[in-house]
Amino acid sequence: MNKKALVVEDDKNIAELLRLYLEKDGFDVVIAGDGGRGEQLAEDEHPDIVLLDIMLPVKDGWEVCRGIRQHSKVPIIMLTAKGETYDKINGLEMGADDYITKPFDVKELIARVHAVMRRTDGADAGGEKKLTFDKLVINLDSYELIVDGKRIDTPPKEMELLYHLASTPNRVYTRNQLLDEVWGFDYFGDSRTVDVHIKRLREKLEGVSDQWSLKTVWGVGYKFEVVTQ
Repeated sequence: MNKKALVVEDDKNIAELLRLYLEKDGFDVVIAGDGGRGEQLAEDEHPDIVLLDIMLPVKDGWEVCRGIRQHSKVPIIMLTAKGETYDKINGLEMGADDYITKPFDVKELIARVHAVMRRTDGADAGGEKKLTFDKLVINLDSYELIVDGKRIDTPPKEMELLYHLASTPNRVYTRNQLLDEVWGFDYFGDSRTVDVHIKRLREKLEGVSDQWSLKTVWGVGYKFEVVTQ
């Protein structure tokens, strides 16, 4: 069965170009011309990946991304005509998996589609993926983060980053290592992506326990530090 892609794009020329290349690559393609329709199709069609423009009528891409994340972990690639860091960070904070700035090379976008989907498929493989610490449960099987007994809404990539760090406590990872191992070696972003996700995780985790913490190792990277008895 073919994978299904949802394209949420109000520029008909871009939408049809994406349809052409995605269908050539073996995808079934569904197109929405506004954000409201896009969010509804994401729920009805159960796509395997969403290509989501930011500047949309009815609902903008950020609002659509936030709405999709309430019921789905489907990979989302944001499409934006703006190159400002703010737009990229905003999309990542709302749960997007990647972003690409217009005008883009369609072959590069298709490569990103495959990279994101490989990471998602890989996250579903293997045995139980659940880590437990003092007042903290990281369950990658259900993508649930339990902090001090409360379930905390957490975007998929934040969950994967935290799980990766906590899987090897006290090991220091550079930003590039985390990009390679969490986002994938063929990720096209930059190291600020890691910083954004760490910042968001800290807002959820700081001060919860004195047994562990998310630490910055200045000049190197990050680690999930566990106090040894």
